[in-house]
Order: sequence, then structure tokens, then C-alpha cells
Amino acid sequence: MSTLYDQAMEEMIEAIHEWFDEQAKRNDLEKTVKRTTLQMGIFDDILLEYKPGRTIVDSVDLGLDDGLKSKNTGPFTEEQVRNEFQPQLVKVVQERLDELTDSPLIDYRFTFRGKFPTTEGKLQLTLLEYINEEKKEQLLERIHTYVDKKLEHGTYPTKPLESFFLTRHLVDPELFPELDIAWVIAQYERIQELNKGRQDALAEHRGNIIRALTDWAENQFLPQYYDVQSSVYRSNEYTLKPGAVLEQNESRAGGESQQQAAQPIDLLLYAAVMILRYEPSYSKPRGLTFLELAKQLGSNRAARMMTEGSGTYAEEDILVKNEQVECTANDVFSIMTIMIRKEEASAYEQALAFIIRLLKQGFPKNYKIKLKSSVKQYLPVKGLAKSDTHRFFANALAYPDLHPLLEEYAREAIEEFEWYADTEGEKSCMPGTYATFGLGLADERYFPLVEFYMGEVDDEHQLVQDKFTVAFAEKHGITASSVPALVACLRRSTDYLKLKIQPELENEEKLALYVQQIKGLETYEVERVLYPIWGKVEKLAALARKAEGKRKELLLELLHAAGK
Repeated sequence: MSTLYDQAMEEMIEAIHEWFDEQAKRNDLEKTVKRTTLQMGIFDDILLEYKPGRTIVDSVDLGLDDGLKSKNTGPFTEEQVRNEFQPQLVKVVQERLDELTDSPLIDYRFTFRGKFPTTEGKLQLTLLEYINEEKKEQLLERIHTYVDKKLEHGTYPTKPLESFFLTRHLVDPELFPELDIAWVIAQYERIQELNKGRQDALAEHRGNIIRALTDWAENQFLPQYYDVQSSVYRSNEYTLKPGAVLEQNESRAGGESQQQAAQPIDLLLYAAVMILRYEPSYSKPRGLTFLELAKQLGSNRAARMMTEGSGTYAEEDILVKNEQVECTANDVFSIMTIMIRKEEASAYEQALAFIIRLLKQGFPKNYKIKLKSSVKQYLPVKGLAKSDTHRFFANALAYPDLHPLLEEYAREAIEEFEWYADTEGEKSCMPGTYATFGLGLADERYFPLVEFYMGEVDDEHQLVQDKFTVAFAEKHGITASSVPALVACLRRSTDYLKLKIQPELENEEKLALYVQQIKGLETYEVERVLYPIWGKVEKLAALARKAEGKRKELLLELLHAAGK
């Protein structure tokens, strides 16, 4: 056994040295940490995974073998790993860290973890938690300086790289053992305030905030109250620990006589709202899970949020009630409930104004409508979901005077990677779809709206644009005004679309309009807009060989544009 032990130890020590030696060769260390004062070092942990003959040390744990514990047995006991391997491995790593005290390679803290197959199954251990106190104090000083100058007294947009580090630092228990929740939330809000109007950057800042909060919730806060079963392949599973209860409930809603100091549960609820408001549809379940877990812990505010909404919006913005219409909204579940009491233009106008106002204030765009109306209109487009959301917009489209308001709604609602909450699979569609499709079929004045919509479509996850393209071509045909919108539709078509407009393109004038519209497109785009009409390019080539005169010239232009 001693020989096997020695071999294992030698293999693991060699892997540790190889990792440190490899990183020490990097020539970008100083440059990397100088990008922001908020980064003290590049690496804050490594994982040693012992597998006889193929031991690895890396800063990334893919966790691909989690859940296969019964197959991960080894020759050593857990006691041997803890009492014999751990001290020697820690000594090796500590010596390397001592060499790198002032190096930008290592962050202010460094965790050394290990995975070992043992006779009892796989063992995962935190072998060493290293803190460089000097770097830690320097980082704290830099954080407070940054917050004071760039956030609390700053007036300019900040850099996403800065928020990447700051958002994590603010909920780091080593840096801030006792979180000032109100102060942390204030900094997150200030980051967003300073970056308003810079859509892409703001989305990146919000992503940084959400990831930092998610990590805090899942790895620090929730494990205090729940047993957590995590997996690479599915969402975490939470089981409430016996007797678990909040030490203090969340702060009270504003307006009450005495407002409590914000508590950690408030930060969990803040995280839930951030996820629900700003993350894509597929991330929403995590936000709802956070709310449900908070409610299980006895959070009164979580319970209210699940019935009344997050409290983000003023009451007059989430409730409209009169003799014509009643509208309410809950941003937590992304639902707008609309009751049409009088089937007339004014009722739908008020409902549309209600929706637009909320969207402009940041209401989740992947919402759905729960409609109470005696009218059941649907768009003349096959394959759309027969949902309340669809029915509401089809009903509203019956009033021509509301069309400009519907366009305003569509342009506000349209956003790539978002879908109405009551559609899924092949019926999934981006917010603004029903209004855009209805307007595009109704009047050529809205062809530019169709082009705008198609420019935002995620054609890898949405198919309904094919259904609309068929309806659009049947309704408007090929004219000077319709061709730009038709080609915009074809550029977002899928391989399933078959458009039967070849007979119309026998007309040379119409074919010329089509050819003119595709000039300037990339070759792959040209092939894409040709396929639904002619199929493979070879079929178009065969037609060109048989054609004569001007028609032959036009077909050859199409082939040339397609790179043939």
C-alpha cells in the first residue's frame, strides 16, 4: 500500500506544480489586473481531481461526473485522504502561494479543493482556504474609494468590467461579514441609474448584478435554511431544514410608521425581481423559485409579491378600473388581466395605453394577457396560438383608429430573445407579434414595422414568421411597396417555408422588383430568400437555361447574387 500511496502522492504533487508553473509563464498578468482597481488577482481557486494515471489540476470544475458516486471508488479511505494526503498537499500549495504573495496571479483569497475516489465513494473536500490579509485590506480600501467616487458621487456611466467584480465583492462574506443590505441594494441601483440609456451596457451590468446575487443566494443564504441538492443538468432542489425559520423578517413596505432595517431576505427578494424583470424567459423559473423559498421561510412580503406583484410600480399604473374596462398587472408572474366591459374602441384604447405605459417602465416583456371579453377574434394567419393574448390584439385590430397606437405598442414590445409567456414550441412568438402581423396584413403603411420586426426575430427559436410570410404574400402579392417587407420576411424564414409565388414572378416587372431588392445581400442570405420560392439553386439554374431575353437576364442575376 505504501508504494501505491507514494505513487498517488507523487502524481498529485506533480500536477499541482505543473499548474502553478504553467500559470507563472503567462506574460499578461500585470496587464490583466490593471484593467480595474477592483481585481487583486486572476485566480481565486483550483481543483485537484485525483484519477490514478490522469490526475488534473484546474481552475474550472465542470462537475461532469457528479452523481456517479457509486462508480467512483478508489484504493484509499476517506480517513487516509483527510489525515495523510491533505496535510502534504496543503503544504505544497501553501509554499507555492507564499512565493506569489505579491503576484497578480493569485487573488486576495484562494481556495484549494479536491475530489478523490475512496473506498466509501467519491469524496469532495475543501483542502485549504488562504487569505492574503494585505491584499484584502487593499481591496476593501479600493472598493470604498470606487463606491464613493464612481457611484455615490459619480455622474458618468461605469464599465461592465468594474461591475463584474464590484457586484461580487459587495456580497463576499470575507470582505463584508455583516452585510448592510440597504447599502448593497443602493449600489446595485446606482450602477443601473448611471448606465441608463446605454442599452447593451446596461444589460451587461444587470447581468453582473444578477449573477452575483444568484451565487450569493444559492451558495450563502439559502443553504442556511435549506438542504440543497445541486446538479449540472437541472435546477437545484431545496428541502427546508427542520425548524428553519428567519431570524428576522424582511423590512416593511414603505409608508408604515416604522421601517425596519433591510434584512438578507430582502436581498433574496431583490434578486428574484431582478431575474423576473430582466432575464430571458428560460431564466424566470429561478426567480420564481427564490420567491417561493422566501415564502416558505415565512416572508410576508414574498407572499404579497406573489399575489400583488413586486411593488415596483405605482398603484395607478397597475390598476385601471371604470365602466368600460378593468386592467390589473402582476410583474412577478408577468400577467396582465384585462376585462372588457364595453366592446368599443375606447375600452381597447385604454387597455393598450395601460400595457404601453407598463412596458415603458420595464414591465417584463414576456408577459401574457388574461382576457375577459365576449368577442373572439383571431388573425387570419394559420399556426398561431389561440391564446388570450392573441385574441386581445386581434380584437383591438378591428378598430382602424387604434392602429397607430398598436404600432406604438409593437415597437415598444418587440425584443429579441423574448416570447409571450402563453406560447411555446412552434407557436412561440416574440412580444409585438400579433400587433405587427395584424397591421402588416391590414395596411401598407405598416410594412416598415414588419421589416423592423423581422430584423429582431430569433429564427432559431421561432417559426411563426413563416406562417405570416405566406399570409402576407397572399394578401399583398409582389409590388414596389411590398417587396422590401417580403424579402425581410424571407431573410428570417426557416427551411420549412414553401412560398407559392413562382407564377407571380413570371411577370418580368415583378421579378425585376424582387431582383433589385436582394442586391447587396450576402450570398448566404440570397440563398435563404430564394429557397422558399425555388428550392435548391439548381432548380433556379434549370429555369434560367430555358428562359429567354429579359427574364433570362434577371434569373442569371439571381444566380450570380447566390454565388452561382
